[in-house]
Amino acid sequence: MIRRPPTIVCYICGREYGTKSISIHEPQCLKKWHNENNLLPKELRRPEPKKTEVRTITAKGFYDLDALNEAAWTSAQSQLVPCDICGRTFLPDRLIVHQRSCKPKAAK
Repeated sequence: MIRRPPTIVCYICGREYGTKSISIHEPQCLKKWHNENNLLPKELRRPEPKKTEVRTITAKGFYDLDALNEAAWTSAQSQLVPCDICGRTFLPDRLIVHQRSCKPKAAK
């Protein structure tokens, strides 16, 4: 069985990155997040995502990557906004596109 290298989930976008790449990705992702957030209508703008601090250290002295990734995933998912019509969740810029075509369910 081949082991994958360890990955860390970005707290902003929810994607996985290598342990060396995440420190390069996060500042760029946050800058992109700010640019996109500033383009949204005021009612859809969100507060800046905060990096979760997970201090769980295993017996060998390493950070618990599973706990760190779970906290980052939860943070990324909290950025999603529900549609007022159907309740599905989207990133705010995608919600605008979705709402153009979302129709309420017809009563039977």
